[in-house]
Amino acid sequence: MDVATAAGHALRAQGVEHVFGVVGSGNFHVTNALVAAGARFVPAAHEGGAASMADGYARVSGRLAVLSVHQGPGVTNALTGLTEAAKSRTPLVVLAPEATNPRSNFFVDLPGLAAAVGAEFRRLGADRVAAGVADACRLATEGAGRTVILALPLDVQAMAALDAAPAAEKRPEPERYPPRGLGRLVDALDAAHRPVFIAGRGARRARDEIAALADRCGAVLAVSAAAKGLFAGDPWYLDVSGGFATPLCAELAAGADLVVAWGSTLNMWTTRHGRLIPTSAVVAQVDLEPAALGLHRPVDIEVPGDVATVAEACAKELGKRGTPAAGWRTPELRDRIAAEGRWRDLPYADEGGDGRIDPRTLTIALDDLLPAARTVVVDSGNFMGYPSMFLSVPDAAGFCFTQAFQSIGLGLASALGAAVARPDRLTVAALGGGGFLMSRAQLSPAVRVGVPPLGAVCDDAAYGAEVHHFGPHGHPLDTVTFPDADLAAVARGFGCAGATVRSPGDLAAVRQWLAGPRERPLVVDAKVASRHSSWWLEEAFRGH
Repeated sequence: MDVATAAGHALRAQGVEHVFGVVGSGNFHVTNALVAAGARFVPAAHEGGAASMADGYARVSGRLAVLSVHQGPGVTNALTGLTEAAKSRTPLVVLAPEATNPRSNFFVDLPGLAAAVGAEFRRLGADRVAAGVADACRLATEGAGRTVILALPLDVQAMAALDAAPAAEKRPEPERYPPRGLGRLVDALDAAHRPVFIAGRGARRARDEIAALADRCGAVLAVSAAAKGLFAGDPWYLDVSGGFATPLCAELAAGADLVVAWGSTLNMWTTRHGRLIPTSAVVAQVDLEPAALGLHRPVDIEVPGDVATVAEACAKELGKRGTPAAGWRTPELRDRIAAEGRWRDLPYADEGGDGRIDPRTLTIALDDLLPAARTVVVDSGNFMGYPSMFLSVPDAAGFCFTQAFQSIGLGLASALGAAVARPDRLTVAALGGGGFLMSRAQLSPAVRVGVPPLGAVCDDAAYGAEVHHFGPHGHPLDTVTFPDADLAAVARGFGCAGATVRSPGDLAAVRQWLAGPRERPLVVDAKVASRHSSWWLEEAFRGH
């Protein structure tokens, strides 16, 4: 068996079920071998889209994804999506054919590219194909997750593979001991009267343990945007902290005497540039990655360790100390959270009219129309707070936020990967007009993927963030606006269904599509009102 074939079979033996990509000469044999071994190949229209599809699949499924690309330009085409995945700690292995001769047209410095985007790098040799694949998969999935570029040298792929299976490896059991800072965290929890928990991406598998600890010490629950939906259904859940925070969430965070970050680095977005957390509060941080502790701001208590394990240990220790603390938990606050805990329940002045629909009116109406079993994938841009905060999701797996690199144009492809991961749910791709036009080629695989998504485009015929950032200062905006286009017709040209929405009455087309049979994707071109910047955009640009 040659190296390319052996690598494909070894990946399938590691449990890989889906491979996303664009096939060329350098990755033809390894991709076909993986498919022959039982994996499903999901084609993309562009390598950048393939990378985002793999990223979305891994985030929503919680399983390892594989991306397969051509050598040279295939790799470089994928770099933006790979950077998003690497910054998001997505468990992803990239099959990257490698031209090792510097004089080749296809030569690029793969180790240098990996380092530049924050990915890990491994190179496969003929002497340890299965073992090398196993190492790459383990690196990608262990701990907080990694994106791994696995180089497949072109001259090696045709060689005979010298190992048929990875050697059995006995790994030492990790030492069990209380993590540093655990005692101080328990003392702080015991003493707190107004504790606030903020859970991030690193806490997505620790919902029950964190919620149980919050019950014991009377904490209210918030999340970073990447973990939206984690505590859905909990009566003490305040939704997203930071720039997206509701006035109630901001009010309670400002009144905290203890803030505990669970798998969250408390970056400037989650803390409103540090202003959301009072200076008088004790701040604790729990994270599996020691390097993440104190990364964005000083913290009083650092606890390195698995988030679920630490939360469970804290609850056990507090249990030994006696009666659970009431903390914030009064009937009055519970009623306020029920009434004010979601943006969609707060009053606003509708700014629609003249053929434009208010994006709040649009997303609230969609929230009412869409089935509860949904996955919401949000692209970047001025519009992004509306679907992020006005559309509910059933759990953390129901929300995919492509914001680690803050590139527009990744949402549509990420949604296709999410749809493959959870075909039992309707996938909603929430996009801006600029991001849609940038990624519209991915409508072709959207028709073929077999799980038709709904694309909701907030179309203001501009790069809205730049319009609202520079426009008030009198700068010319010709470079960041573009002619209004019929995006629904563009979608129909790719074989999708399309609908234009200018008022709530136009959403009848969405209702009809949802009723079935949903044989092809629907793209909703919502002509949205955009008279002024959004509250989160003002927050994001503060100080810039």
